[in-house]
Amino acid sequence: MQSVSWLRRRKYGLMRLGLLTLAAVLATAARAEENVPNCEVPPYLLATESKLPKVAEAVKNGKPLDILVLGSRSSAIVSTSDNNAYPFRLQAALKEKLPSATVNLSVELQPKKTAEEMAGSFVKLLEAKKPNLVIWQTGTVDAMRSIDPDEFRAAVNNGVTELQDAGADVILMNLQYSPRTETMISVPPYIDNMRVVAQERDVPLFDRFAIMRQWNENGDFDLFNPTHGIELAKQVHDCLGKALSKLIIDAAQLGPVAQQN
Repeated sequence: MQSVSWLRRRKYGLMRLGLLTLAAVLATAARAEENVPNCEVPPYLLATESKLPKVAEAVKNGKPLDILVLGSRSSAIVSTSDNNAYPFRLQAALKEKLPSATVNLSVELQPKKTAEEMAGSFVKLLEAKKPNLVIWQTGTVDAMRSIDPDEFRAAVNNGVTELQDAGADVILMNLQYSPRTETMISVPPYIDNMRVVAQERDVPLFDRFAIMRQWNENGDFDLFNPTHGIELAKQVHDCLGKALSKLIIDAAQLGPVAQQN
């Protein structure tokens, strides 16, 4: 009888341990799910009437989609080859959404250069890279140096013209949002002028500033607290890459049928 009782107690103990372990696993999974950042972007922030015909042509005809990202230090986290930075998260997202397409991506960082200084290298860069799509992230250095907004607009306009004349689609990307730097530099004139150029040159504008501000105000990311460091940067860049992939697919009008071909 004692042996039977001992076996019952042992069986009950094992069952209880199993239930506790399952509960712990579920609790851990729930916590992990809670920590997954909310990458949602209001549709109006990704809406554009401008098209990306070169991107559409490459994907629909089975040609490689060659993307060149022109940016400053905010286009990277640690280095230009950091797979956690938004350019490479963009590439990963496009490969997932366009499984039959070959997506090549290269990054050209030009830190501490104004829009005018960056544009000076475009001809040689495009001759070497021959991209279908150029994503030009600019405005930060101009704002920090207090470059005349009209001169900034002219430089961006000239740069976009050169990129288009070289046969590439263009996406403009504005400054990243930071609650701290916003109090130190005047951002609106540069954001407004980039929007004007995007409209005049008929190119999509990826409003990184507004998107990141939305995430911060909604509590999705605490961009004011600098202690989060690299991990926060990785999450933000991952979300930016996903949002940018949606803009590209929508602007190139790559619906479900085109994505499967």
